[in-house]
Amino acid sequence: MNSPEPTPLLARVPQPLRYAEALLERYADLARAAGSEALRAALVQAAAQLADCELSQLYLLDDSHSRLHLAAEWLDGLLQPREMASLPSDYRDAQLLQYCLCQNRELSLNGLDASLHDSSFLPPGRRPWSSLLCLPLLDERQRCGGLLLVANQQPRDLQGFAASLGQLGGFALAQLHLLQRLRAARPAEDARADASPPLPAATGYGLIGDSPRMRALYQLIGKVLHNPVSVLINGETGTGKELVARAIHDRGLRRSRPFLVQNCASLPENLLESELFGYRKGAFTGAERDRAGLFDAADGGTLFLDEIGDMPQALQAKLLRVLQEGEVRPLGSTATHKVDVRIIAATHRDLRAMVEEGRFREDLFYRLSHFPIELPPLRERDDDILQLARHFADNACALLQRDACRWSDAARESLASYDFPGNVRELKSVVERAVLLCEGGELLPEHLNLRLAGDASDSTLNLRERLERVERNLLLDCLRRNRGNQTHAARELGLPRRTLLYRMDKLNISASDV
Repeated sequence: MNSPEPTPLLARVPQPLRYAEALLERYADLARAAGSEALRAALVQAAAQLADCELSQLYLLDDSHSRLHLAAEWLDGLLQPREMASLPSDYRDAQLLQYCLCQNRELSLNGLDASLHDSSFLPPGRRPWSSLLCLPLLDERQRCGGLLLVANQQPRDLQGFAASLGQLGGFALAQLHLLQRLRAARPAEDARADASPPLPAATGYGLIGDSPRMRALYQLIGKVLHNPVSVLINGETGTGKELVARAIHDRGLRRSRPFLVQNCASLPENLLESELFGYRKGAFTGAERDRAGLFDAADGGTLFLDEIGDMPQALQAKLLRVLQEGEVRPLGSTATHKVDVRIIAATHRDLRAMVEEGRFREDLFYRLSHFPIELPPLRERDDDILQLARHFADNACALLQRDACRWSDAARESLASYDFPGNVRELKSVVERAVLLCEGGELLPEHLNLRLAGDASDSTLNLRERLERVERNLLLDCLRRNRGNQTHAARELGLPRRTLLYRMDKLNISASDV
């Protein structure tokens, strides 16, 4: 008789023991939290991950114990920004929450029915919420100070997590009260502790920056995440328009569906039309089979149309029909079909001015600009430059498998005094090149090679040379914004194209400079 094969050691570890170890790690995380904001975030993250649920919420009572408010929320692996949430601040009419709060009893539902239970306090999703566990959090006097909730979109029995999550939540509530007492005793020190940088996922949507302009941007993103309207992102070249579009998709209701990108300036009109709308067999020479377009491929998801200002006007009319009717007609077909695609468009051009000049359809402009978002140039984000530079440098060092580089004071001053006409994209290139050149472990100004900003004020130059330096920088900036397109740059500068070419030759501007 053959003896059974030995069982791997990990498989012989009892499942309750593994859960207990994970639970102890969460207690340690809560004990290490430096401030109340971090503590609340750690609790909802721990509850969602321990119960393997998509949603975790923490509700707390105010000082008067009369109003219940959402203090933290973890959704689909991300901490949600409370200051941008589109949820009410008082849950007095939320019957399920009030039942747990007033009766001081836990509530477990394995078949949450929207027709029977008011679940408006739960965030909207592509699928309804099916399972819910709500636990009252008791303080040291056995008074209810709030609620801890976990929910899942798949039917699951969550009752088995009630005891452990209730104790974990009670521990977190005691820690919060302790922090409040410390704050009353040492307000200045505690204020500094709570002013620690927030988690990137909480405010930045994966973006980097804490300047006032970026905080305003985060608020706009938060308002449009769960709103199906079209978004128009405007900003200079290199400001991160695609990153913002991807953040809106990845944090919104369509996150599980495709996110596709098409640059409208990269293809001629005929190719762009077939790429967007698809075609039927025989529509043109070489069309040997049916081919779906990007609108069909992105059905249910998001299509990001970059450089929408360069889309030919004939295609603008077809795009308008997609936005108005949700219908697509492929090339060579007489029939239309419905698609469900969210359009996010982006451009560095002034579309309103183009409308006035007759170069962009007015009706399409108003359709696209339901929710405009203006991205700030890097020169208006002084507080973020060094933070971005450190991020790019750390990534470059990790890619090269070398120790992180130190930043000299002179290098930081060079970054702060440079205008970065190419914005974040230029900063990334400058820093990555500097890391490659750095051999001593410390980044110096000569590694950054940022000399353009000081050339115009060089005291050794005469007036003509200084003016030429200023003109050269101006032309380079305009050409970079227009991706090297000389016709568009000349139009923006109000010059004939031949004059622009003459000045480029006079100032020794080549394609490699652009």
